[in-house]
Order: sequence, then structure tokens, then C-alpha cells
Amino acid sequence: MKVDGTLSWDEAAHLASIFERQGLDGAISTEGAREGFFPLLLAGQATERLELMTGVAIAFARNPMIVAQQANDLQQLIGGRFLLGIGPQIRPHIENRFSMTWSRPAARMREFVLAIRAIWDSWAGGERLDFRGEFYTHTLMTPMFNPGPNPYGFPPIIMAGVGERMVEVAGEVADGLLVHPLNSPDFLEGHTIPALERGAARAGRSLDGFQLAVMSFCMMGSNDEEIERARQNVRAQMSFYGSTPAYRPPLDHHGWGDLQPELNRLSKQGGWAEMTKLISDDMLDTFGVSGTPSEIGRKLRARNATAQRTNLMLVNETDPEAVSDLVAAIKESRGQAE
Repeated sequence: MKVDGTLSWDEAAHLASIFERQGLDGAISTEGAREGFFPLLLAGQATERLELMTGVAIAFARNPMIVAQQANDLQQLIGGRFLLGIGPQIRPHIENRFSMTWSRPAARMREFVLAIRAIWDSWAGGERLDFRGEFYTHTLMTPMFNPGPNPYGFPPIIMAGVGERMVEVAGEVADGLLVHPLNSPDFLEGHTIPALERGAARAGRSLDGFQLAVMSFCMMGSNDEEIERARQNVRAQMSFYGSTPAYRPPLDHHGWGDLQPELNRLSKQGGWAEMTKLISDDMLDTFGVSGTPSEIGRKLRARNATAQRTNLMLVNETDPEAVSDLVAAIKESRGQAE
């Protein structure tokens, strides 16, 4: 299992160098108020071995050609350590924030990935670009705009998905799945992995080499007071995620589905404090792990046993260098398990 940290936009290079020293295997650049690709260029220049992933770049705010170019260029500039993480976002953002088209998101995402691969294939082999889909058409590629094959190969495509149809698409066409932090082992085993297997079966492909990357809420401290502060911070994050209709499936799975519309209603009224109070201790412990570094390390290894990557959604209320102890605990647990 590889372990990834999360970069901040303004300290990407500094944090990436720290992550590499602390023994992490990768780092994710999220896309919210800031664009997700730029920090990874800085992080790549500051490191030698750290794998770097967008987590996630919003696909439907772009088009396949732009994403193919960005991913190809970044892969080459940082020496073959890039993973292209892409996701659909939700309809209000795509239509009203990005002024782009939303329709049939799972089918559109499937075609988006296939279009990127067709573009890359045309660059790698020089074949005529002739991708004609329902949502995207790419038929023009002259030598002036063809960068040629990438000396490091093209990066793996890691799709984000929560709903079963989107997860099936990942199993069908992607190289990995980035699992939203609102997850649990029961939800993965009962919904996510079967959906991946259905998608792979539809495409007649094996999931050998497929990367299941699980984002995990981690509430870390060195004593009860610090741990409780971390848990309180995650309550706020969890209530925000829980307010989104697209993220309701894991709540439904655990019998908390009725909470989602109430969180959504409060979010529209600006009732952020009230939302936080609705997140119970049971929910925190179902969708996340808390404790000291050694305790979290053991819990994460057991929790994400089926995953190839664990992405730390870490709230650390103790010494920043305790991350080294956390990573060591995960790897020690791995050694004991193996």
C-alpha cells in the first residue's frame, strides 16, 4: 500500500519535499479555489521520487484535448511521476460556475477518458486522430500540434467516483479509482468493488494492476485533547460532504441517508454550525480513523486492506513531524501483515 499526503497550493514545493523526507510515496493536489495542475509542477521540481496526482482535476470544466496536453506535459516535466486524477464534479458547479454542459455524467466521463487515450495514441504512433463520440469529437491533429511520444509513457488515469454507475465506468476504462473520503470498508466491499468488477467484465479486462486509491479521514493527536480537536474539525468537513446529494450512497448504506437532505437544507441557509452538530461519533468512526500516529497506522492498514493507495485526509493536532511516525506505523503494520 502506498501512502499519499495532500498538498496546499501556496506551499506545494515545501510540503512535497517534507513528504518525501517523511517517507510518503505520493502527494495529491486538490482543485477547489485554485487550479490543480500548477502546484504539481513545483512539487515535482522539489522532489525526486514522490508520485504526484491531481485529486481531482474537474474533467467537465475542460475538454479531452486540453487535459491530454496538460497531463502529457506534466508527466514529461516531472520525469514520469504523474497520475492524472479526474472527476466530474456536480451539475450546479459545471453549469453555473464553469458555464459548461452537463448531461449523462457516467457516459460522458467514459467517453472523456476514451478520447484522451485516442489523442495520446495519435501522438505515440502517428496514426490519424479520428475520435467521434456522442459528446466529444477530435479529428484534427497536424504535425505542428503533435508533441510525439512521451519518453516516460503516458500517465495512468485515476477516476473519482461514488455512485455505482460512475464506478463501473472506472472499472471499464480507467487505470484506477480515487475513492471519496466519505467511505467505509463495508461500503467498499458491498458497493464499490462489485461495481468495479462489473465495469471490468463489461470491457473484458482484468483489474490486475488497477489502483484503488482510498481517501481516508485521519484525526491525529498525541493525547485525548488533541484527538478531540481533530475530530471536531473533521465533523465540519464530513457535514459539508454529507450535504451533497451525489455523496448520499455511503450514508444510505449505513442507515444515515435521511440526514443528507437535512444537511443540504442547512447548507443552503448557511447553518454550518448546526450541520457539524449532526455528525455523530459513530459517523466519525465509520468514515474515518482517529488516535495517535501508531494507532491510526494500524487502523488504516486494516481499513484499507484492499487498496493499493491510501490518501491521507489528515487533520493533525500534534507535532507536524508526527506524520513520519504515522507513515512508519502504516509500513510497520504492512510488514507484520506480510
